[in-house]
Amino acid sequence: MKFTTYLTPTVRILTGLAFVVFGLNAFLAFIPEPETPLSEGATDFVTALMNSGYMMPLIGATQLISGAFLVMNRFVPLALALLAPFLVNSIVFHVVLERTGLPMAAIFLAFELYLVWAYRDAFGPILRAKAQPAGQ
Repeated sequence: MKFTTYLTPTVRILTGLAFVVFGLNAFLAFIPEPETPLSEGATDFVTALMNSGYMMPLIGATQLISGAFLVMNRFVPLALALLAPFLVNSIVFHVVLERTGLPMAAIFLAFELYLVWAYRDAFGPILRAKAQPAGQ
């Protein structure tokens, strides 16, 4: 068998496991906080998310559910669509506010882009410029 036979499932499972862990961490806080303090802007941003009262649980639940979908190989295009806004924001956050996490964010963005390409046939209908409602 070719290497590429295993590439997509491996990337899907690794991505899914990572987001299951990150999602669980939002509720159980088992990953230690970084020792290096965040910049003022990054601290303000994270504090605002936490103070909203709903944003961090929403992000954690979305990561957990999407990660589980990826691991179980169920609803993979939906999981990728749900994770996309988080990954875009993560890249921008790390480019603008806190550079130390940029390599990890870039790896997960690359995984996401690869998986979107691998499952590209599932995304065709949502990329139609002139979509019609059902029954019309």
